Amino acid sequence: MSGAVAGVCSVFVTGTDTEIGKTLVSAALLHGLNALGLRTAALKPVAAGAHEIDGIWHNDDADQLDAAASVVLPPAMRTPFLLRAAIAPHLAAAQEGVTLEIAPILACHAMARQRADVVVVEGVGGFRVPLTETLDTADLACALNLPVVLVVGMRLGCISHALLSAEAIAARGLRLVGWVANQIDPAMPFAAENVAALSMRLERQYHAPLLGHVPHLTPSAPQQAARHLDAARLLHALQSQGATPS
Repeated sequence: MSGAVAGVCSVFVTGTDTEIGKTLVSAALLHGLNALGLRTAALKPVAAGAHEIDGIWHNDDADQLDAAASVVLPPAMRTPFLLRAAIAPHLAAAQEGVTLEIAPILACHAMARQRADVVVVEGVGGFRVPLTETLDTADLACALNLPVVLVVGMRLGCISHALLSAEAIAARGLRLVGWVANQIDPAMPFAAENVAALSMRLERQYHAPLLGHVPHLTPSAPQQAARHLDAARLLHALQSQGATPS
């Protein structure tokens, strides 16, 4: 293990909605942590939307995480629930006769922690996406008991979405260790002012620093996005008291 890390750190990446850049930011954080000399691994525990290549099912988000991580996990460990239809996970699972269970995900995370210095776990959709009739992704985050990074898709309405997500994270007893502004709407008026408003509120209410503001990238490029993120600040937050579960 790298001498820069005291124990293994893990972080749960969630977002204010679907398609707001969780995978881009997760991959960018992996690149940034790699640059610090750390062994990184990624989990995408539940992925909905798969295509077959040479007899093997792939998910674009999971493949992007694999490309960014320095330690590539076996597909069944990285994504224990790979669903074929690109729809809400609980609906895709019902179509395939699959029950989305938390226990296998916890087991995969435990194995991943044995292989890397830092494990980035990317959620699915927003913070409260249904997994079953009774469980959602907030329950998964609680079961993993990990600090959380919130990706905010910068567009009209994002301030309310971000503050509601932060409130839900805190209500579950989880620590919001930072947030990332991802500029999904390049024409958003007063984008910098919106980032400043959110930064003030998230820092004041949740002690969650801004880890970076990723500009609109076409096409999305995790290595380029990594230049706009402070991976060292995230690592410090993860290693601080109470950020890493025992």
